Amino acid sequence: MKRLWICASILAAPAAAGAADADPIGKWRVADGTALVQISRCGPAMCGKISWMAEKGVDENNPDPRQRSRSLLGLPILSVEPKGANLWSGTIYNAKDGQNYSANLALRSETVLRLEGCLSGTKICGAEDWTRVK
Repeated sequence: MKRLWICASILAAPAAAGAADADPIGKWRVADGTALVQISRCGPAMCGKISWMAEKGVDENNPDPRQRSRSLLGLPILSVEPKGANLWSGTIYNAKDGQNYSANLALRSETVLRLEGCLSGTKICGAEDWTRVK
């Protein structure tokens, strides 16, 4: 099943050389190229929101019927805190299925961010690489 991982958890793989003590702040293209996520600081954590989409849409798969008409563009979907060198953990929302996932981010290089997501309380997981947009 094809998924737009606008939310997921990260695979805590070792970061590549050159990424030491870097952070994921900036714009990232999701693996299938259909969206950009802007990651920025929000207090001690880092937050991400959808900053561009190939096809505009609403949050129609949200389990809360009151949220189903909200725009996906600008939607906050990611909140993570540092968990080690080039690693962050938290939560991410996947608008494709309306689910929240535990999230882990691993900065593999200055241009590759590894994201892995697992549906809380299950073994349903997925992973992909996001590419930094200059």
